[in-house]
Amino acid sequence: MIDLRSDTVTRPSRAMREASAEAEVGDDVYGEDPTVNELERRAADAVGMEAALFVPTGTMGNQIAGRVHTDHGQEVLAERDSHVVKWELAGFSQHAGLQVRMVDGDDRGVISPAQVREGYVAEDLHRPGTGLVCLENTHNSKGGTAIAKEDVDAVCEEAHDLGVPVHVDGARLFNAAAALSTPAPELVENADSVMFCLSKGLGAPVGSMFAGPEELVDRARRERKLFGGGMRQAGVLAAPGLLALENRDRLAADHENARALAEGLEGVAGLRVPTPETNIVLLHTEDTGHTAEEFLAACSEHGVLGVPFDEHVVRFCTHLDVSGEDVERVVERVSAAL
Repeated sequence: MIDLRSDTVTRPSRAMREASAEAEVGDDVYGEDPTVNELERRAADAVGMEAALFVPTGTMGNQIAGRVHTDHGQEVLAERDSHVVKWELAGFSQHAGLQVRMVDGDDRGVISPAQVREGYVAEDLHRPGTGLVCLENTHNSKGGTAIAKEDVDAVCEEAHDLGVPVHVDGARLFNAAAALSTPAPELVENADSVMFCLSKGLGAPVGSMFAGPEELVDRARRERKLFGGGMRQAGVLAAPGLLALENRDRLAADHENARALAEGLEGVAGLRVPTPETNIVLLHTEDTGHTAEEFLAACSEHGVLGVPFDEHVVRFCTHLDVSGEDVERVVERVSAAL
C-alpha cells in the first residue's frame, strides 16, 4: 500500500527511535527536560524567533495563539478555507471565545492588506474589536500553495498599522521556504508568532512548535498547561523532533516527487491535475464520471490511499516515505483503477 493521505503518516526512522530510547529526560513542567529545552532553542533559531514551546499538536499551537494574542470575545480574521477555520473544530470560539470573521482569499489562499483593513473591526461600546489576524503557509486546502514573503509582509504591515498581531499557521512552513527559496525566518520575520509541525514533512512521530517573543512564549507555556499539554519526561518525544529539524533540507525532494506525480496523473484519462507548488497534489475527478469517494475506493483496491477534499477533489501528499519509484507505481495503479 502506498499511503498518500498525508505527510503525517510517515514512520519514525530507526535513528529517531534510537534517539527516543536514549534521550536524556527530566520533568518538562518544571523546565528540567534537557532534550525538550534543546529542541525549543533550536526550533526558535529555525524560525528566527526569541523562544519556542514544544506542543503535542499543531492544532494546540494555533489554539494557544488565539489565547495569548487576544481578549475573550474579540474577532480573528482568517482565510475562509484555512486550517483554523475548516479543521480545528471551531477551536477559536471554544477555547478563546473568539468570533471568526472569514476572508475570501484568492485562488491560492492569499488575502490582501485591503481585505484586512475591510475586515477590521474597531472596539467600541457595541463591537468587540479585531484581536488577531491568522495566516496559513503553506495553504493546505488550496493545494499546498507557498505564500510569498511580500504577501505575508504586506498583511503584517497592515495589521500592525491597525494595532492587530499576526499569527502564522506554518504547519508546513519549511515546505514554503523550500519552494520559494526563502529562509523560514524571513518568511515570518514580521509576524508576531508562528506554529510549525515536526510531524508532517519533517517526519517526527509527534509534536509541533509555537514560537515568538520570549514573553509571549512564557504566556503560551501557561496556556499549554491549561490545555492539558504539560508533558513530563517529554524528551522521549523531543529527541525525534531534533532529528526532524535536520530534514528541512530534503523537502525539495518531496516537491519534485509531487510534480512528477502530477505530471504522470495528468496523462490519465479524465483526471485534471494542476502542477503543485509543494508536496500536495490535488486531483479533479469530474471528467472521470466519479466522485472523489468513488475514485478513492477504486484506488484503495489497487494499493493507493488518498483523502477527499471536495466532492470531486482528491488530495495526494508526498513525503519522506514516498520514493520516485513509488510515484511511478501510483500512476500505474491509478490508471488501472480507473
